[in-house]
Amino acid sequence: MSAHDDYAGAGAHLEDMTLVRIFLVDDHEMLRDALAARLSLAPGVCVVGGAAVSDPLLLRRIELIRPDVVTVEIGHCGTDPRVLLGTLAEEFPELSVVALTDRTETALAVAAAKAGVIAWVPKESTIDHLVTVLRGAGLGQASYPSVHLGEVLRALRDDIRRARDRTGPLDMLSHREREVLASMVDGKRRSEIARELCVSTNTVRTHTHKILTKLGVGSSLEAVRIAVSSGMRPAAVPPPSEAHQRITGPKS
Repeated sequence: MSAHDDYAGAGAHLEDMTLVRIFLVDDHEMLRDALAARLSLAPGVCVVGGAAVSDPLLLRRIELIRPDVVTVEIGHCGTDPRVLLGTLAEEFPELSVVALTDRTETALAVAAAKAGVIAWVPKESTIDHLVTVLRGAGLGQASYPSVHLGEVLRALRDDIRRARDRTGPLDMLSHREREVLASMVDGKRRSEIARELCVSTNTVRTHTHKILTKLGVGSSLEAVRIAVSSGMRPAAVPPPSEAHQRITGPKS
């Protein structure tokens, strides 16, 4: 079975509208195929597609198949899985994303929850547990292991408080500084930002320095990460191939 098969034969009841339609995102093709075969035997779920994180047409495949739930091995998503997760949330707001992963860090579970991941399933879980979570995700039900749940809820509660009290890290920025930071999140160069804002590159440099100082970071990359974790998203979604390249980076 190829890396982007639609698994048409994996479920014998594709016409049953009660099925939760699953798309598997994992770099290990053998695991995807084995999991699709196991899930084909479980009632209430059906794997309708799969791809690697490195697939340049990943977003396009999801767009064409329109599954109910996408599982993602966030351990394969590079240094900052929130970029892919944020792109999925932006592109497919109705989609339920489940982290099916062998990663165990609570901080990563918190980041995933902030990025909209509805459930977290360790790969060591039983198939019955996975099926239960997938069915629930199809209905919009969240599920996180108890070992992570306390920190996840605490972080989400703190985000709500910051939003209410406007004490988030971006609230200290001026309107123009937020514009510059938003352009940085879009991946624009200093000259592009200056041209779009009708200012000089020196002015953009000054704004950038103030942004780094206020956020307490030493590089533009760190500033962008804080912006993304605080909810700032690119203003425009690039084409699937370009979006994927931004997510995974160029191949070596």
